[in-house]
Amino acid sequence: MSIELHELRPPKGARKARKRVGRGDSSGNGSYSGKGMKGQKARTGGGVRPGFEGGQLPLIKSLPSIRGFTNIFRKEYEPINLDRLAIFPADSEVTPEKLVEARIIKKTDARIKVLARGELAVALKISAHKFSKEARQKIEAAGGTVKELS
Repeated sequence: MSIELHELRPPKGARKARKRVGRGDSSGNGSYSGKGMKGQKARTGGGVRPGFEGGQLPLIKSLPSIRGFTNIFRKEYEPINLDRLAIFPADSEVTPEKLVEARIIKKTDARIKVLARGELAVALKISAHKFSKEARQKIEAAGGTVKELS
């Protein structure tokens, strides 16, 4: 069964008529147009700004939002576990360029840290910016070598 273009309809409840206020008392939204009687919120352009609490210290001002600092010299590392390096054949050289080709990382200029999750069955020559102590031990135990990039 196919549907024709002239049979397309939005689902029930998807199109809702706008609320027409100030159109007589019998409409249910007449005279005061659903705004109650007088006061700041009944006026044109009336109401208070978001977060205003009647002069009381607003919650947003009392929160400790700007404590601490951001270290602008922080170095972000891309973590790579040993089980991800198992795709490389024995005695191959694993460099940032090879990792990008294998789609393990996205950019060649990313700083790489090798972590120890998983086992390494083959000897690899791995070049990265940092190695965890356990990862270094596992690589060397498998007969591979590690080279730290600057």
